[in-house]
Amino acid sequence: MSKKKSDKKEHVAVVTDTSLAFLEKYINNASPTGFEWKGQELWLDYIKPYVDEHYVDNYGTAVAVINPEAEYKVVIEAHADEISWFVNYITNDGLIYVIRNGGSDHQIAPSKRVNIHTETGGIVKAVFGWPAIHTRLGGEKEEAPSLKNICLDCGAISKDEVEKMGIHVGSVITYEDEFMVLNDRYYVGRALDNRVGGFMIAEVARLLKENNQKLPFGLYIVNAVQEEIGLRGAEMIAHRIKPNVAIVTDVTHDTQTPMISKITQGDLACGRGPVVSYAPAVQNNLNKLLMETAVKAEIPFQRQASSRSTGTDTDAFAYSNGGVPSALISLCLRYMHTTVEMVHKEDCDNVIRLIYESLLNIKAGQDFRYIK
Repeated sequence: MSKKKSDKKEHVAVVTDTSLAFLEKYINNASPTGFEWKGQELWLDYIKPYVDEHYVDNYGTAVAVINPEAEYKVVIEAHADEISWFVNYITNDGLIYVIRNGGSDHQIAPSKRVNIHTETGGIVKAVFGWPAIHTRLGGEKEEAPSLKNICLDCGAISKDEVEKMGIHVGSVITYEDEFMVLNDRYYVGRALDNRVGGFMIAEVARLLKENNQKLPFGLYIVNAVQEEIGLRGAEMIAHRIKPNVAIVTDVTHDTQTPMISKITQGDLACGRGPVVSYAPAVQNNLNKLLMETAVKAEIPFQRQASSRSTGTDTDAFAYSNGGVPSALISLCLRYMHTTVEMVHKEDCDNVIRLIYESLLNIKAGQDFRYIK
């Protein structure tokens, strides 16, 4: 890890040019919920040199393991899937209506370009059409985009032509927007929620290997599927691994942009460091270890409270196997579930550092119970 100066205080840079090239390739690849395997192949190819073994479960969750023979098991986890759309109905005129696969935002769809994925692995290009402004004027209240009126146009003029392209009900659709670095400060792209998390936990594995750190426990680096539709991949893999500890990383909202209430969403900002959460599913002694680690390593961090659940895979791990001490380290992100999701480069470095340093402070057999 090298050091560089920033406009705040000295910042420890972690992500290398090679790492960044992987992140770009990983973000640009489509991995919609239920169809994550191409992204998982990329992730495994990147992480394999840094681990002892790996496996993939029936639904595509990928697990890379360091010290697989160890009895005490620690998980670090992110989710691999991105929101998308399904083809739901094809009109006789060749237009395509859709339903959500995850929390896709219908309001950003009009005029977006998309990729329709066929069963042969091919891609059919299409656009979400939208009536011209000239045709929408006339004194009446304008109709807003909704699932009832947004539709895809792939240039076909009949249902038969659409189907001959390899498109059918159930074909999955992703936006074609790709990765970029904005003002040498932000990573921008679709699916940073949460493939940037998969990237960061892979970087932790890289640092452990390159720094020749020997852990006194088994480390399970988990890139789970199907988070966007209910934490399903984490639910499945938690029961297979049966971990003793789980540290999950996901994104959370930067609340500094317009139309977001700090009163309800908290005061969180890109560039201020990782976000540590308070929630019923978060085990307080493990959370304390994370924060003490951050202070000792001089890693800036923020705090967030969640009322009932974190809404992340933390909940799935925490309530599995009779209760697993779990904690959440979040990465601030702007414009969630759009094609221009933004995260701060320094925050990525610091999330990686916090997970890495926290692992070095966990002992084999450590008992996190409140009352012993």
